[in-house]
Amino acid sequence: MTTLSPYDNMSPVAQAAYRARAAADDIAPLPRAAKDDALMAVADALEVRTSEIVEANAEDVAKARAAGTSESIVDRLTLTPERIRAIAADVRDVAALPDPVGEVVRGSTLPNGIDLRQVRVPLGVVGIIYEARPNVTVDAAALCLKSGNAVLLRGSSSAYASNTALVRVLRDAVGGSGLPADAVQLVPGESRDSVRELMRACGLVDVLIPRGGASLIRTVVEESTVPVIETGTGNCHVYVDAQTDLAMAVEILVNSKAQRPSVCNSAETLLVHKDIAADFLPLALDALAEAGVTVHGDERVLALAEGSKATVVAATPEDWETEYLSYDIAAAVVESLESAVAHIRLWSSGHTEAIITTSQAAARRFTQLVDSTTVAVNASTRFTDGGQFGFGAEIGISTQKLHARGPMGLPELTSTKYIVTGDGHIR
Repeated sequence: MTTLSPYDNMSPVAQAAYRARAAADDIAPLPRAAKDDALMAVADALEVRTSEIVEANAEDVAKARAAGTSESIVDRLTLTPERIRAIAADVRDVAALPDPVGEVVRGSTLPNGIDLRQVRVPLGVVGIIYEARPNVTVDAAALCLKSGNAVLLRGSSSAYASNTALVRVLRDAVGGSGLPADAVQLVPGESRDSVRELMRACGLVDVLIPRGGASLIRTVVEESTVPVIETGTGNCHVYVDAQTDLAMAVEILVNSKAQRPSVCNSAETLLVHKDIAADFLPLALDALAEAGVTVHGDERVLALAEGSKATVVAATPEDWETEYLSYDIAAAVVESLESAVAHIRLWSSGHTEAIITTSQAAARRFTQLVDSTTVAVNASTRFTDGGQFGFGAEIGISTQKLHARGPMGLPELTSTKYIVTGDGHIR
């Protein structure tokens, strides 16, 4: 008599989800030491097998360039030995972080003598749907493992060879350390059918986290039956106030825009108070020109750009809502701090906004009025990052307001449960 396997008649995606569910149940009760050992093994394996990863990544990069992919996207796709060392260092940083699982969020003894504790527990099975950034493969796996979760990784087809190599390294290291290798899986398939099936795996997958452009995020939010933690695009603003240190403002602006323009926390719009515009913009435009940035300016910016070395073109309405992810920035002169806030409220994606000012009153007013995940005062927008915030790697930057907001580290990958301890209590 033939015994049917529980996986018979299941699609490859469903099989992966079932294996992830079993792995999540095994990982959830593990002590911190077991998870940290696995993460250290992952970091070591990444460095030892760097050439294997770089070789696979070169295949993806060559295909991307042949397809005419923009250099900003190619940059996000590319893995070098230096970047792999940095990724391995991030994994070690995650291992060194406190384990959130079991943390008592709140607790008390009720008047009837019952002991009540709310403790952190893993989410379970976390699905990540993301675009051409293979470093996310490792970041997501490390954070999920540390927080006691299993992870299903669905990267873009443009990074398929890179992600396949990375997951092979991760699974070998995790399995070799004694944890279930199925805690880290690449979702089978390169077609959109596998993405749709993952989004419909309610009951097997506990939460989905999309990372990528607006179209990807909108699709996951609108079509998924699995709960979604929405990460957002980064239409980030830098506002230069009437009272400011010009040199500091120029330095922060250029860093926010040009230090790495292909990422979500780079600045996409510059707003300048009218009272400082004539002094600040000539300096800023020359500095942006030196960094290779094209400015999409309103009428007042265009007028003040005469004689500048910068490439300045007339802004269109679309420029104010654009996440360029390139060496481009929109720029406008505004009447007041309140006008800057009104512009941000209209066009921002709710990611990060910065004010550059020497006025404490203006800084307080701006931080009160602007409602984004991060509001920076006299600091670059590029600091909105889990690593920079001391969270280790991040699994994404949530721009919604439920459960998690801003850079998502380990605590955001947990839920809670209540433990009620009595002594024969009945109600």
